[in-house]
Amino acid sequence: MIELKSVSRLYRSDEIETTALHDISLNIRRGEFVAVMGPSGCGKSTLLNIFGAIDRPTSGQYLFEGVDLAARNEAALARHRARHLGFIFQSFNLVDDLTIAENIELGLLYRGGRSGSRRALVEAAMDQVGVAHRARHFPHQLSGGQQQRAAIARAIVGQPDLILADEPTGNLDTENGAQVMEILKSLNAGGATIIMVTHSPSHADQAGRRVEILDGRLVASVAQAL
Repeated sequence: MIELKSVSRLYRSDEIETTALHDISLNIRRGEFVAVMGPSGCGKSTLLNIFGAIDRPTSGQYLFEGVDLAARNEAALARHRARHLGFIFQSFNLVDDLTIAENIELGLLYRGGRSGSRRALVEAAMDQVGVAHRARHFPHQLSGGQQQRAAIARAIVGQPDLILADEPTGNLDTENGAQVMEILKSLNAGGATIIMVTHSPSHADQAGRRVEILDGRLVASVAQAL
């Protein structure tokens, strides 16, 4: 599904050149659940941004279903994100003055479609993560765990090919973090491809493969028995 070929990412200023990623080659198969680990500042977020077509490699190729996204223009990348990707963030990133249902519908607005069909997809996504009873509430009326479940619903409402999760349990207590992991594992069991950045070894252990990054380099890629 995904192939990185000798991907590097450099950031340059007038005086400093920083290598965030160095010569990374990595394949992700459709239906995998991959956990990316490494210390702060090692390049995990840069790698996730490249997977999400938010950032571009300085060199190398990023192939998505055989298409080199590194060579596409910004408009094409925006269409790719809308059609193929779902994003889950550590800080939830819900819009405060929209209801939960409206927040989830945001995941569909750039894809077009009639409002009736969008409502059906929103309701299905809310049911899937257990927040349908909070549809008319606002984010501040929900607990952190409920907000993250709503954010997951927003990510999956368009039935994306790839879900990218950036520290999805980082702002949650142990119980709510465990609930989010159960949802992610259920989505993966249903066929979703998931790449998750995490600092939690116990949560990384629940993925099918662990990828480790250190100083911008890929240092391990290990399949895990579940």
